Amino acid sequence: MLFPKFKIYFLVFFAFMFVSCVSKKDMVYLYNSDGASKTESGKTDYEPVLQNDDILSITVSAENPEVAAPYNLKAVSVSNVNGAVASQATSLDNYIIDKNGEIEFPQLGKIKLAGLTRNEAVDKLKTILSEYITNPTIHMRIVNFKISVIGEVNNPGVHRVNSERITLLEALSLSGDLSIFGKRKNIMVIRESEGAKSIAKVDITDANFLNSDYYYLKQNDVVYVEPNGARRNSAIIGPNITVGLSVLSFAIGVILLITR
Repeated sequence: MLFPKFKIYFLVFFAFMFVSCVSKKDMVYLYNSDGASKTESGKTDYEPVLQNDDILSITVSAENPEVAAPYNLKAVSVSNVNGAVASQATSLDNYIIDKNGEIEFPQLGKIKLAGLTRNEAVDKLKTILSEYITNPTIHMRIVNFKISVIGEVNNPGVHRVNSERITLLEALSLSGDLSIFGKRKNIMVIRESEGAKSIAKVDITDANFLNSDYYYLKQNDVVYVEPNGARRNSAIIGPNITVGLSVLSFAIGVILLITR
């Protein structure tokens, strides 16, 4: 007999517990969803708030296009050279909200938009333009709406959002979901508002986060997924510790068969 049987049983139990045991509450998203409160009515109507450095596409139209034309930025010609082939494309320039929260609007000068939602900004421009145009129509879009996801996800990176609205779960999905080493109870959302940065910690295993201010992300938010204990331990012991334990478990199983 190579080892006393009780030592072999202990090693098998230890290896199994180390490799296999993971709490359901630590892995499952929205674990307590049955008892979660209903989403507040205002949350479903979330709109991003315009901020300094936002890039806006704004188009003014009216029944008479000639009347609206002076209130639109001039079209610019963009050259695209691909090998020996050159092409010309025409696009409208964009507005940038400056450090004072203002844009420079044709014919009207400085207009402050920072701090307003997109709908509020559209209403403000309509009110101003109504003095010069009958029933103006305003189309506005945030061109540079983006969020960044880093840390323990399968595909970290910057994601541009066309819809101007994205949830934390959607952002994680765009990043290929959390890796097995991602800490689901302590996801950090780094946010800047009016020049001040804040860090919030979100537990996505708790369904109540659906009602938090961080269920919907804002433009330029950074999501950081912290590594869990297993990842930190593997950095110390070595990345192949789980594989090694699996091999150890197999070897012990073979020893048990031999020593019967």
